[in-house]
Amino acid sequence: DFDYWNPANEIKTLLGRGNQNVFEDSVAPVHEAGLTLLWEDSHQIDANLRLDLAPGHTPGSSVLRLESGSDRALFVGDLMHSPIQIHEPDANSCFCEDPAEARATRHKLLGAAVDSNALVFPAHLGGHGAAEVVRAGSKFAIKGWAPFAKYTEAEQA
Repeated sequence: DFDYWNPANEIKTLLGRGNQNVFEDSVAPVHEAGLTLLWEDSHQIDANLRLDLAPGHTPGSSVLRLESGSDRALFVGDLMHSPIQIHEPDANSCFCEDPAEARATRHKLLGAAVDSNALVFPAHLGGHGAAEVVRAGSKFAIKGWAPFAKYTEAEQA
């Protein structure tokens, strides 16, 4: 994504300059300060966390995978903008830079979530928590929601 969104490369994006100045304002200064780590394909953060390439929404979209003991979770970021995309993984948002690749990536990751019993944490589906996903023919369905726990101040201490 670094090269794709860098305006110096003059790549024609789906929205054109719809994200004008985002790179210059929020990415370039951090990179110029030496605070970025650019990676390709996957990046192991620690023993439990890994970033994996999940292209389609953008060429460098990624998914954060958590594996701890038998627990699995996929934090899917911009891969899903609506719960309908779990039931209809071929449905794209209007922001997908490569619609065909976005559909293929959604199918692949939802299938991986089912196969590994991973909870799916979609960033754009506020308030629900994580989805437990099951197969429904060639598509998928939400078996249930694993809600975010509500803690009292005493429990947090």
